[in-house]
Amino acid sequence: MNNMPKMKIGIVAVSRDCFPESLSVTRRKNLVEAYKAKYDEADIYECPVCIVESEIHMVQALEDIKKAGCNALCVYLGNFGPEISETLLAKHFDGPKMFVAAAEETSKDGGLVQGRGDAYCGMLNASYNLKLRNVKAYIPEYPVGNAEECADMIHEFVPIAKAIYALDHLKIISFGPRPLNFLACNAPIQQLYNLNVEIEENSELDLFEAFNNHAGDARIPDVVKDMEAELGAGNKKPEILEKLAQYEITLLDWIEDHKGYREFVAIAGKCWPAFQTQFGFVPCYVNSRLTKMGIPVSCEVDIYGALSEFIGTVVSNDAVTLLDINNTVTPDIYEEDIKGKFDYTLKDTFMGFHCGNTASTKLSFCEMKNQMIMARSLPEEVTNGTLEGNIVPGDITFFRLQSTADAKLRAYIAHGEVLPVATRSFGAIGIFAIPEMGRFYRHVLIEGNYPHHGAVAFGHYGKALYEVFKYIGVDVDEIGFNQPKGMLYKTENPKIGRASCRERV
Repeated sequence: MNNMPKMKIGIVAVSRDCFPESLSVTRRKNLVEAYKAKYDEADIYECPVCIVESEIHMVQALEDIKKAGCNALCVYLGNFGPEISETLLAKHFDGPKMFVAAAEETSKDGGLVQGRGDAYCGMLNASYNLKLRNVKAYIPEYPVGNAEECADMIHEFVPIAKAIYALDHLKIISFGPRPLNFLACNAPIQQLYNLNVEIEENSELDLFEAFNNHAGDARIPDVVKDMEAELGAGNKKPEILEKLAQYEITLLDWIEDHKGYREFVAIAGKCWPAFQTQFGFVPCYVNSRLTKMGIPVSCEVDIYGALSEFIGTVVSNDAVTLLDINNTVTPDIYEEDIKGKFDYTLKDTFMGFHCGNTASTKLSFCEMKNQMIMARSLPEEVTNGTLEGNIVPGDITFFRLQSTADAKLRAYIAHGEVLPVATRSFGAIGIFAIPEMGRFYRHVLIEGNYPHHGAVAFGHYGKALYEVFKYIGVDVDEIGFNQPKGMLYKTENPKIGRASCRERV
């Protein structure tokens, strides 16, 4: 299953009728050539229609980019631009859109006389009119540039556009209610509908029936072989592979049978307590395999966790994981393996953990074995099927999109890294380091009433995620981040903050 959109951005140049149309057309051609020279030309489409202060031109451009299969739009102000028709184009285009503007090239040979476009000015009017029409559009941090710079801006828009488009075509499939005492996984669905995300809520019994109906499926042996190849020497519970393969096929068939008119799917599954005793295994390894395929699966019916994973998958074009913000790093590990080797305090570090839902490609090593925590209260033979290993070191983005109990969107983003330090523990686990994590933990995670699950993308994707969250309607005051030293959180005691700064010096 293809669970990732491919974007094609239609570039439409606009021109005010009192400015030379040729200026916008030439600048558009230069922009397209600059993009093709540096990036994948399949990302963009050059619309031949230049909108010159005409609603008819707007309709022509709209029809042209639709016919070309464009699912995102870039309105390019080659000169001042016609504020009405350019914003009407954005209004009537059904998909993510952005605005960029041309910088002036030269003052030589009358370049600032007949060759001056004033797009710097026109962008102001464009933004004003977008607001008047309640049209959302991405505008880069500094949206004015030469051909190469505007090409870079469009390229930065690609993952943002992918996420926005994907959310508009997403269905989340859930199985079962959240586990008892996991109120943190409560998921008010109003905001899902506000984001145009569909949700299909199913009983565990529905899934169990489907699983039983797949007994003896002819595809099971091939899936088992693939699991054996993936696990290698880490296959510590080979006796459970057939059941795990049966479960994987069940989920994939359910997706195909139930995605309906939606293009993309994420899953929020209930993995305990009854799952083990009825299915006879834990689903962690299968969850990791679907996540590796680009189909995020969250644990414990964490619907907004699945949503966050999906956004991260699309933005990073890579597998993500969902982890508990789990436990402190012990002083002995810090003193022996971190202090003096990495520029972090003990409070900057923590362990991110989950039973075994992380893709094998994101583990330094992996073993498929039994789930130790569940085996404390259940027979060990029904707790097999988790994937354990230390998470690969490197840059990460820890983030989450969440609806509050009163249906308000909130999010956080923090850049950090997984340290190349042995965890000396179990599960899919890593030692994470985020600058000023102690303060972020208190004044964003706790103060913002976030649940214990956080999504992890492997790389630094905070810039794109921030723009996605803004675009879909998260108030910027509700997007938390790990603020640097000297930048106090709204809820942070200034006296404690100042004392802490002095102590660190």
